[in-house]
Amino acid sequence: QGQLVESGGGLVQAGGSLRLSCAASGRNFNNYAMGWSRQAPGKEREFVAAINWSGTYYADSVKGRFTISRDNAKNTVYLQIEGLKPDDAAVYYCAATRRTYVGLGRTIWEYWGKGTLVTVSS
Repeated sequence: QGQLVESGGGLVQAGGSLRLSCAASGRNFNNYAMGWSRQAPGKEREFVAAINWSGTYYADSVKGRFTISRDNAKNTVYLQIEGLKPDDAAVYYCAATRRTYVGLGRTIWEYWGKGTLVTVSS
């Protein structure tokens, strides 16, 4: 069975940066679309970024500040976050799927990590 493990969360000052990592194991995820979502307390989960063979995709709320990338040799996906805002505070989850990518909020994601907490101090 495949497994995704996120890391890199923590407490960061507003305006700071952070790089989240998602380590994949148990199967070859190189041909999977990978994505990041987040969920803040009392809010719905929001998909913020995805990457597949054809490109990268971002929610409007994070364009220009978030960068998703992958290192297939390390089976790892990254989410670089710049200019952190208090609204970015959330648990960030990594996801993977072999199903057709049809958009950040519409794709059926098959594998999920347990999340890493990002806290932003103002």
